[in-house]
Amino acid sequence: MSDARWATADLCDAHPNVVHPVLAVFHDFGGVRKFHGPIATLRVDEDYRPVLRELEREGRGRVLVVDGGGSLHRAILGERLLHTAARNGWAGVIVNGAVRDTAQTREVPIGLRALGVVPQRGESGEPDHVDQPLTFAGATFAPGEWLWADADGIVVGPAVDGA
Repeated sequence: MSDARWATADLCDAHPNVVHPVLAVFHDFGGVRKFHGPIATLRVDEDYRPVLRELEREGRGRVLVVDGGGSLHRAILGERLLHTAARNGWAGVIVNGAVRDTAQTREVPIGLRALGVVPQRGESGEPDHVDQPLTFAGATFAPGEWLWADADGIVVGPAVDGA
């Protein structure tokens, strides 16, 4: 979901004690550069299957934040999963880990940010946590709070006026 009325820099200026920037460690691999929505969370251990199960659910404009432990050994999301997310109404996906199929993911009309790229698909474990707060990249991602992403970066916090 995109909305020209907000920018992450403006949100930080207008709500400095409410929204919090995420460290600039993520790269843009999606077809939509500017997106926002309520946060849903998932923690996995180099396994794409729990991510697929979550993205098969109705997104309702949410952003799925996936903590892959920062692993760049195996991809936990690729083109097929991102198409699933777009079809099911997710606004975007943030991956604290690796993704793949990035030539194709850039064509899917949804936001995608990740630490990096690796061609090997992940398959090793089940999710540790679903819909629980996750902390990485200098921020806490809490289910039900909001995430805004644009060309300047990512910010998180409660819903605010004007965004």
